[in-house]
Amino acid sequence: MILAVTGGKGGVGKSTVAYNLAAHLDAVVIDGDLGMADLPADHGPDLHDVLAGRADPVEAVREGPPVSILPCGRSLAGARAGDPTALVAAIEAVERAYGDVIVDSPAGLRADVGLPLYVADACVLVTTLSESAVTDAVRVRELARELDAGLARVVLNRADDGANPDAVAATLGAPVSTVPDDAAVADAQAAGQPVCRASPGTPACQAFRSLADAVERVCRGHRP
Repeated sequence: MILAVTGGKGGVGKSTVAYNLAAHLDAVVIDGDLGMADLPADHGPDLHDVLAGRADPVEAVREGPPVSILPCGRSLAGARAGDPTALVAAIEAVERAYGDVIVDSPAGLRADVGLPLYVADACVLVTTLSESAVTDAVRVRELARELDAGLARVVLNRADDGANPDAVAATLGAPVSTVPDDAAVADAQAAGQPVCRASPGTPACQAFRSLADAVERVCRGHRP
């Protein structure tokens, strides 16, 4: 299974959702945001090296715990050196080696946004309640439809008690899972851990667990 985690606007928490989904689904997460990488990384070959032909995608995977990651470089020179069209082959190679793959996709509608959606079996669309975030999410939803990437779930991130997920579901045409505005998320990020590993039992942990269960039901061919 290849699952693209996407969002129309930067800063909605797309990388956080991708990382925590990978932890629950025992998947490799690929940082596919070639210009604005945000997932944890350390020394060694990364996706920029893979796309420039300097590294094998499977060998570039850092195996967990807590999460197995194919990170992306953060330099502008690295981004320019690679061939973005090689991303599809790299994702497919990791899927063959590991099974389930989650791609943290670029935000917005840049040219490279379509590559993860093109190769994905399904996608998860992340938004917040801000009008601009929902408007941009609608545009990405249309791109996913054009590329036949089924929408497994919408994630309403950093939701407060007054959030109305039904309105977001009606706008985006898919069931919505909410992730609350919970300090446990920031604490887990600071520790470089998934939320349920750093802060089990918190509302955010429960939300990510429920989201993973819902996504798995859809992607395995069951009804949501």
